[in-house]
Amino acid sequence: MKRLAAALTLTPGAALACALPPSVILTLPTGHYILAAALTVALTALLGVLTDRLPPLQGHLLHEGADLWPRMVGWTAGFIAMAVLLAIGFQGADDPLHNLLTLVFWTGVWIALPFASMVFGDLWRPFNPWVAPVRALRIALGWRGSVGLSGLGHWPAVVGMAGFSWFQIVSLAPDDPAGLAGLMLGYWLVILLLAVAEGEGWLEQGEFLTVFFALIGRVAPVWRVREAGRVQWMVGWPGAQVVRMAPLSLSQMAFIIVTLGSLSFEGLSETFWWMGLIGENPLEFTGRSAVIGVNTLGLLASWGLTGAAIWAGLRLSRALAGGGFAAGPVMLSFLAIAAGYHVAHFFVTLITTGQYTLWALNDPLFRGDSLLGLPPFYISFGFLSDPVFMQAVYAVQFAAILGAHLLAVILTLKLAGRGLRNMGHLPMTALMVLYTIFGLWLMSTARGA
Repeated sequence: MKRLAAALTLTPGAALACALPPSVILTLPTGHYILAAALTVALTALLGVLTDRLPPLQGHLLHEGADLWPRMVGWTAGFIAMAVLLAIGFQGADDPLHNLLTLVFWTGVWIALPFASMVFGDLWRPFNPWVAPVRALRIALGWRGSVGLSGLGHWPAVVGMAGFSWFQIVSLAPDDPAGLAGLMLGYWLVILLLAVAEGEGWLEQGEFLTVFFALIGRVAPVWRVREAGRVQWMVGWPGAQVVRMAPLSLSQMAFIIVTLGSLSFEGLSETFWWMGLIGENPLEFTGRSAVIGVNTLGLLASWGLTGAAIWAGLRLSRALAGGGFAAGPVMLSFLAIAAGYHVAHFFVTLITTGQYTLWALNDPLFRGDSLLGLPPFYISFGFLSDPVFMQAVYAVQFAAILGAHLLAVILTLKLAGRGLRNMGHLPMTALMVLYTIFGLWLMSTARGA
């Protein structure tokens, strides 16, 4: 993504996207925002503990009807779309801003689709590009068994998320079309072979994107339930699904820790503070190759510190509360924080690079077509120089992080257990407050290239 950002600076309009947002946000009273958010999180926890009055977090039926969605059509469409994008990645333009694969994957799959899944539930599952070929191959081979991969739990997905995070944050050229296409094809083939051997159900615990979307979609206020040929559309408080989930296994908790740690380090690695720490001049950045080693260590440290902080908070809370605070249930509350960080961190990318993605979808071969029926339009970043607009951008980031932590506090209060001493909530509340401060600081501090 950093190479993509560098490519954006090649045009005058795009250069504004890199230089202006930080300069505008740095003029805001962000210290007041951060202090107010920290106090809000702390007071919410205090009132929740003292009054024991929390939102019910219940789902309500919005609509029920026959399940008419042809699932195999969606899975086949997902497979075909992936194949077409891979072909474009290999054969299309080398410029990531003129190659549909890089634009659709980084902006569509990794940013826009999670955003939508946080509102409407898991939107990856209906178009999973592995299910159709896995089912077809297992039928063709006459194989209905498994080879025991399910016994590994979610650890394959943990490895997948860790590898993907390193590729995105640390590797030399994550947005190089041919390189991205090659990596995606290799990964797809490995997962295909494993899923054929174990069964398509294994994807839900072994493939990192499938696991990521399934977890992140649990915070959605709108979701669907399919049973016995019927589909129910439900609506409720964000997190209403979370409190009804089974306690997380160790591998699922590791997946959330890797996701949180990666999001945190991706933001941290761009800050002046981090660049100064590793001896880089943020105004004369020497390139990703010069920091690949130290950033790898930084990413590993971020995973370790994230896990250690959560573990310490749970242990201290359990000791002070006289019980409760089991890791499996309480770790579910961090799904809200992961969702909020994802929105806050990638919102500016969505409204900037998203324009290139829309343009590419309208004219995928860059020959003047208009497949979406859109009139000719110019990609503009001039709005990033508008202080009012940038205040609105920071307001969105602020709301995403504060809302996520408030929801996490409520979920923690609900999932920690009943009949506990009030002091037991102090360590986890302190952790939530510190996470709030850290997240808002990342959104407002000076950043390098």
